[in-house]
Amino acid sequence: MLEAVVNFKALLLANEQRNAYGLRYNDYERYRKHCANRTHRLRASLKMTHGKGKEFKKLPPVKVESLRDGYLQLLLFEAERAWTYSREISAQAANPNNNEKASALRRNATSRFRRAVNWATQLLSHCQALYAVNRLSAEDLLQATIYTLTLNGRFLSSRFDYDSALVQLAVARSLLDELAVRAVTSRNQALATAFADEIGPEIRYCAHELGNAKAYDVDGIVSEISLENKNEIVDGCDGIVKKLEEENAGGAEAERKKLRPVLWEGEPIPVRNPELVDVLLRVQDAENKLQETPSEKPNTESRAPNGKKGKIGKGARSKKGVAAYDAVLHALSDAEEVARKLVETQQLSGGTSTNPTGARDVHFLHAYIVYQLLAHRIQRDLLLISTLLHQSQSSSHHPHNKGNVAGPSKPKKEHVDARLFPAVVKLLDTIIQSLTQMRTLSIVDDSPDLATAVDIRVAFTKGRRCRYLARCYTPVKKYAESLTLTQHGSIHLREARSILTLLPSSDGDPITTGDPAFYPLTVESIAQLENELSEDSLQCKKDWFAFNGGAADIEEGSLKAHKKPLFFDIALNYVQLDMERLQERAGKQVAPAAHAHAAAITAPVQKLKPAQTETQTLPGDRKTVASRAKVEDTIDRPQTPEPSASAGGGLSSLLGGWWGRK
Repeated sequence: MLEAVVNFKALLLANEQRNAYGLRYNDYERYRKHCANRTHRLRASLKMTHGKGKEFKKLPPVKVESLRDGYLQLLLFEAERAWTYSREISAQAANPNNNEKASALRRNATSRFRRAVNWATQLLSHCQALYAVNRLSAEDLLQATIYTLTLNGRFLSSRFDYDSALVQLAVARSLLDELAVRAVTSRNQALATAFADEIGPEIRYCAHELGNAKAYDVDGIVSEISLENKNEIVDGCDGIVKKLEEENAGGAEAERKKLRPVLWEGEPIPVRNPELVDVLLRVQDAENKLQETPSEKPNTESRAPNGKKGKIGKGARSKKGVAAYDAVLHALSDAEEVARKLVETQQLSGGTSTNPTGARDVHFLHAYIVYQLLAHRIQRDLLLISTLLHQSQSSSHHPHNKGNVAGPSKPKKEHVDARLFPAVVKLLDTIIQSLTQMRTLSIVDDSPDLATAVDIRVAFTKGRRCRYLARCYTPVKKYAESLTLTQHGSIHLREARSILTLLPSSDGDPITTGDPAFYPLTVESIAQLENELSEDSLQCKKDWFAFNGGAADIEEGSLKAHKKPLFFDIALNYVQLDMERLQERAGKQVAPAAHAHAAAITAPVQKLKPAQTETQTLPGDRKTVASRAKVEDTIDRPQTPEPSASAGGGLSSLLGGWWGRK
């Protein structure tokens, strides 16, 4: 019966647990408690508890045949727990409030650190036993060896044994370089690089304490020391490295998932974190799908009014293209979040970078990811604008308009959806916001040509926005606002043309020639938009003149009906309305039946006093108040009947004014 192969990657497991449970932000207490809980669960699942109650039962040694990956994980978490506790106690000893018990705390920290090295040594011995019986791969054995050497080197450095610590750390760094060179995936390569960057400052410190004049040259120190001591520190080191090369060579090179080099201005940006590699691989897959999507649909053909075939404007991408951009933006958003967390972690740790001197750090990579995110967002918004305009243009060229060949006719105005131009303006606002944010990035500000190219597109987009915003005001007869916006658009285009002269040449635009290439812009595009703005301005002036002769006050003026005051809405409830007089003034003959009907209506109305008739002047009536009173006197009206006396008497008649009359 073949024994199962154990799959145990010490460095990968330690890196994931440290970043997930507080050690990213130097929260040693949280990580220590997590390791304690994890060891308790592993002991319960492996049935390796030390008994119940106060009696301690020592466990028998585990045979090689019975070893599983769970037991190796138990040893790793025991080592991590002791090491984290040592770091936590050391931090307490460095606190000025604990000066009285600082020596006791340091001794306790040293004992915990020694216990961590003991657990790591047991882990390495079990891994070597499994490797001897071919149950563990060479890569897994090297990871366990590197973990043990790193802990031991740090312990010796804390005990001021810098010579031995330098040997341990240098050998561990050389093995990490071997893992990075022969890594099957980009994630494994980044993992090895991250641990190598973490060990580098400690090697430089030990060499400096030993008086090495070239302590800054970490690579030279590692190559010199590891060449002499790696076979003595690690049993059969050359054989393990050779077997690692054989394991990763057999056809795996073509199958492994590699991340494309991240380049900026022709120079690579190193990705030194496994988390970033994962998200950037997703970005790479989304970009591949975007490139497979057809960039542009063929232009739709329709028949013009003269009966000939013609192309309708600029083609637009399908919904699949927009969905592909959404997938890229989603992946880039995840990458930006991971990079931002790494930047915050480095700032919390005091701003010290573990990258080699002169290398582009995680701050540069974060700015690069934000630039990529904004570039794809701008290109997606441009795609949406072209799609909206293309659809509106297609709807305006309906097939039933294709007759009318005989004789010239006046061109009819296109009926555009009222929601089209506000939607385009909103998308252009988003593009301006993205370009403004892109201009503030450090990688853009450090490149003069790129900063100039961004400024040109900001001015051009503002001019284009003014044009579509002016077309929003025209349908509602606000021609002054529309004309002002077209003039502002011309000013923005003039600014864009002046900034364009600062670029060395049209072919040297870093946006159209960079990666990714987005927002193509040429001198012809600016000239075309200027012509469109001038045409819109001329048409706006014509429409304004046709509307009210070009008067400045276009609040409907005389075209607006006179609004009757509120007084005349309620006056008719109390004042007699002379319908005959109104009919005569309107130039209409009043029929006799209408006279009788008007008399029947006005019969029960009380006769007004002369003082009241003076207030009944209708608007537009030119007669005097006296003539009105004369007309009123000629109308025979019945007298208002007097209220009848109450037949009753007594208390009810006296109090009738209070409770009402019967």
